[in-house]
Amino acid sequence: MHRCTGSQTRYKELRGFTLLELLVVVGIIAILISILAPTISGAIAKSRSFQCQMSQRSVAFDFQIFADVNLHGDRGDDGDGQRFSIETFQENQYRVDEFWDYGDEIGSIELPDAYGNDPMRCPEVRQPLTLRNNIACSSGAVGPGESVSYAFNARLDRAEIIDSRGRPRAIKVKLRPSILSQSNVPLLIDVDGQAAQESGVNPIYIAPSLDSQGPYANERMWFPDLRHNGKANIAFIDGHVESSSKPEANEAWRWDYQPTR
Repeated sequence: MHRCTGSQTRYKELRGFTLLELLVVVGIIAILISILAPTISGAIAKSRSFQCQMSQRSVAFDFQIFADVNLHGDRGDDGDGQRFSIETFQENQYRVDEFWDYGDEIGSIELPDAYGNDPMRCPEVRQPLTLRNNIACSSGAVGPGESVSYAFNARLDRAEIIDSRGRPRAIKVKLRPSILSQSNVPLLIDVDGQAAQESGVNPIYIAPSLDSQGPYANERMWFPDLRHNGKANIAFIDGHVESSSKPEANEAWRWDYQPTR
């Protein structure tokens, strides 16, 4: 009897969970997951938005150096003069055309490259991006469209005018160092490259219509991506970055600014 009692005691001590106990534990875990999942998801989204903002801020900082007559380095085809095109700066950021960094024998390269370099990129846009050598950004050096993360302010590239016959058209412009005084002029913004491509527009430039009667009319060039909790990140000439669900509606932001020819 003594040995039998001892065996029963050890058996009771080694007894596992009952089915009911397991169901209770699983239920508690499921409740905790349902409570924590939105918080974790929100934290990840905020982290990615912050990374995007830092990336945009870095581009804006490079622009300030590029525009400064005393600080800029190689301006490629724009030489050493005071004026430069926004496309030249854009090519400098992507390292394409005259700024090609990937060897003379290579005609194209997919990003991220072998060293993990992936410039001009938001962490929410994960599709591979291909850079092509010996052509300008506006001619297809960067693509496919759905892989493009950021678009530059189109009015910094082409200003809309009314010609002598009263017709609206866009003319190529160049920027001067004085552009740095325009603190509330947007430089670049999160772009929906897929939407731009479906509209037959190169997603590297973007501009709201405002009161346009010509190339920017009917929101033809307006395709921001509200990918950060329903908001787009926007970097400005002075280097600060803001977020907005309606980036075209803030009257303090100078989307209407156009450089003189």
